Amino acid sequence: MSRTNPDLLQRPASALTASAPAATPEAARVLRNTYALLSLTLLFSAGVAVTSLVLTLPAPGILLTLAGYFGLLFAVFKLKNSVWALPAVFGLTGFMGYTLGPLLSQSLALPGGGQVVTMALAATGATFMALSGWVLTTRRDFSFMGSFLFAGMVIAVLCGVAAIFLQIPALGLAVSAMVALLSAGLILHDTSRIIHGGETNYVLATVGLYVSLFNLFASLLSLFGLGGQDE
Repeated sequence: MSRTNPDLLQRPASALTASAPAATPEAARVLRNTYALLSLTLLFSAGVAVTSLVLTLPAPGILLTLAGYFGLLFAVFKLKNSVWALPAVFGLTGFMGYTLGPLLSQSLALPGGGQVVTMALAATGATFMALSGWVLTTRRDFSFMGSFLFAGMVIAVLCGVAAIFLQIPALGLAVSAMVALLSAGLILHDTSRIIHGGETNYVLATVGLYVSLFNLFASLLSLFGLGGQDE
């Protein structure tokens, strides 16, 4: 007959159920490499965005933007295990930084545009830090959200395209709010997959988090910018 450990009897039930397993060495390595590459891609993308802003480069348009984004994203997935994976990642993030330039220019042209950009940037950083810290601390598994988030993003993209072609500002506002919420959910989902071993390729992990951060920032920029126009 097995003996019961007296230490376990003295611990409250909540402590027994709340304890979370530590990340494996492999998961810790993927997380470390992901954050390192994410930092580099964010700096590179920001540099391209500022260059696009200073040079007042024109917006590529919705069709070219979608073609460039999905084409480069496909290239990243195809090259994820090759030496060309990193150039593909920087190509994608650089292109997305270029598309951000005209959006920043439009926001800065609004009354209080500098505050709008600062608020969107601060809110994006705070959201990422809070959500990532929560997942890393609690070790909760959010993988169950994957299908819902993917379906939501497909709907958001379709509604966003419709808002552009049909010129419906209210629909565009709703899409921005929807994308912001979905991006926050994707940060939880992707970080959870990394620490639980669901994503073992740090290139794909980096791209997933980068896209979520980009979409979150762009959505908040649009939301805060619309608020500035109403003033």
